[in-house]
Parts: sequence; structure tokens; C-alpha cells
Amino acid sequence: MKARIKWVEQATFVGEAASGHAVVMDGPPDHGGRNLGPRPMEMLLLGMGGCTSFDVVSILKKARQSISDCVAEISAERADTDPKVFTKIHVHFIITGKELKEAQVKRAVELSAEKYCSASIMLGKVAAITHDYEIVEA
Repeated sequence: MKARIKWVEQATFVGEAASGHAVVMDGPPDHGGRNLGPRPMEMLLLGMGGCTSFDVVSILKKARQSISDCVAEISAERADTDPKVFTKIHVHFIITGKELKEAQVKRAVELSAEKYCSASIMLGKVAAITHDYEIVEA
């Protein structure tokens, strides 16, 4: 896997993935940015959220659950001093579907957290990561 990050100006960078997709990252105005995109640390949380959500949806589909929506709300805390690594991350899943089995949802969240989500497992080496979920009937 490869990626390329190019400095544009001030605190603005464009990241391009090997897949050809690009994203703008920028800093806040008080750090010379123009607020044109997410911060690099926000990108880490977005990547982790995408990784674990992909797993949960995939696992539930394989379990033949009638899932129609999956939202992962993530909150995180960072260390006060440099390097300001994440110290706590909480992922709250809101899973919507018809007659979803709670045991299947619980299993999907656990499998992602403990076995499949590379991003969560990697960030879990430095941060305490917790998960919970709610099921919404469609």
C-alpha cells in the first residue's frame, strides 16, 4: 500500500491513495490553515470508523441480517502533551434494519474490534478503545 502527500500551501495538503482517490487536509486558521478539509488526526478517526463500519456491515450481511443503515459515531480524547496521541476512543454504532438479532450485531461489533479492523487494532496499541451499539427497527 502506498500514499502520496503533497503540500499545497500554508497548512493545506492533498493526500492521494494508491487507488487514485484524493483528499484535502488542512489546519485551522490559528495554525496557518484555511479550514479546507479535515485535520490529519481527524483522518485517522475517519479511517478507523470506515474500517470498522465496513466490517460490521459485511459481517451482518454474511449473517443474512436485514441491515439498512450503519452509523458509527466516534468520540476521542488526546494526550495533553506532544505527541498528542489518542488516549481514549469510543465507537457508538447505530444499526438499523428489520428484525435484527442482537446477538448477531454484538458479534459483528466484537469481531471487527478484536479480529478484523486493522485500524482499530493498531490504534488500540496506544488508546483504550471501547464500543457499544444500538439497534433501530426499520
